[in-house]
Amino acid sequence: MLAFQCHPDRHQESEESHKKMKEINEAYDILSDPIKRREYDLPRGYGRRATKFRKGSKVKISVNCSSQYGGYTGFVDKEPVKDTFRFWYMVRIESKGLTTVRRFAEEELEGPGD
Repeated sequence: MLAFQCHPDRHQESEESHKKMKEINEAYDILSDPIKRREYDLPRGYGRRATKFRKGSKVKISVNCSSQYGGYTGFVDKEPVKDTFRFWYMVRIESKGLTTVRRFAEEELEGPGD
């Protein structure tokens, strides 16, 4: 569907549509080949079976995270839950005398010394 929408023939062969179509073809090439998919996923932590943090671990929320808690430090409240792509962590954050528990994806968290 995306390839059909972005095809250069539909957009008077603009340079932008050629670039977008090239990106779509590269993505399809990686996703359709199991070996290339694995080479793409593993360095990013996708498909990993071991968690990075355990219950009680001290973590820092990445400042690049879209949450208002970016830069805060907290503790993993429960054992993480894995979905298809990543581990999810419930993090207990204490700020201004209040305690909040929020869910964060593994890539949004750093170790305390990172």
